Amino acid sequence: MGIVTEDNITDVVVASLGKYGDITDRQREIMTSLVKHMHGFIKDVRLQHSEFMEACSYLERAGKLCNDNRQEFILLADIIGVEVLVDMMTNPIEGNASESTVLGPFYRENPPVLPKGASTIQKHYDNEETAYYEGYVRDQNGKGIAGVTMDVWEDAPNGIYENLDPDQPEYNLRGRFETDENGHYAFVAVRPVPYPIPEDETAGELLQFMGHHPNRPAHMHFILAKDGYRPLISQIYDADSEWLENDSVFAVKESLIGRFKPAAEELGTDLHFEFDFVLKAEEMAVAAE
Repeated sequence: MGIVTEDNITDVVVASLGKYGDITDRQREIMTSLVKHMHGFIKDVRLQHSEFMEACSYLERAGKLCNDNRQEFILLADIIGVEVLVDMMTNPIEGNASESTVLGPFYRENPPVLPKGASTIQKHYDNEETAYYEGYVRDQNGKGIAGVTMDVWEDAPNGIYENLDPDQPEYNLRGRFETDENGHYAFVAVRPVPYPIPEDETAGELLQFMGHHPNRPAHMHFILAKDGYRPLISQIYDADSEWLENDSVFAVKESLIGRFKPAAEELGTDLHFEFDFVLKAEEMAVAAE
């Protein structure tokens, strides 16, 4: 069985799993499927050795690009719809709970902790539209959840996240807030704008190879977390934005689209955006798995 041919190589590799060391059932399941699909792909496209070496070089270059500001492999996974698919497998829709979507490659840990209603804006732009964001975080029975931690982040009016832009202050347009006793949240930021994901280096090469564009619709990122509830990583999208129907990372979901409205004078901003979230209780999430 160890002498390989094109016909038996897949079976030989699968038969080797766990032969010389203990592996879990899950490891066996993952590796068996990976080997079968990878070998099937290679046979299907008749992959040539020069193409294999080019792919190895490509992955090497992608690895060298990874740093605190840019996670290239997440970016590549986004471009081919892998991260959003993994997210949908991990967080299936259940009842009225809010839908999740991709984290993306530009999240930064430990953003500034700010009081309810505070602004994340540290630098102003001539073309900016300020916005008052607010809403409620509720459980699946409609009760407001107090003390939910909410991380928010977005691109600046120039279409660049602050960790990619040396001209922006640290943590510009990023913040961490907490819901009040009624589950209400509020903060001031700007209306996000559509932007191209990085189209240089290996991400750009992949986009060109696919014949795809780099553009994302305007969106605000959220992470909601509280003990006893399943964490929610999501984005909310501007209903009037370009690229909603053709997002470069395939992450837009109908339930995550909201609309900016003119703000009342007392809010002190140009626009008003209201959006509510529903969190799934942790025990319900576990029971569903």
